[in-house]
Amino acid sequence: MSRRISKEIKEEILSKVQSGERVADLAEQYGVSAKSIYGWLRQASGETVISVLEYNKLKRENEELKRLIGELTLNMHQQKKSR
Repeated sequence: MSRRISKEIKEEILSKVQSGERVADLAEQYGVSAKSIYGWLRQASGETVISVLEYNKLKRENEELKRLIGELTLNMHQQKKSR
């Protein structure tokens, strides 16, 4: 069962995140999940907030897409030359 976190504690945690402390460290220190903290950040900013793991996954996917585009472009040029 989840417990309610006071507004003051949430603000304290968010302030510490914004000053550079790691979400994982704060989650452990305050006994809340990192997912909750990211949710509070998202609510406070009105923007999408992603974790480092999500960022790295997106970065890998982006690199894979760039590689595929390069291969397709090369194949198209090779096909044009062979005509």
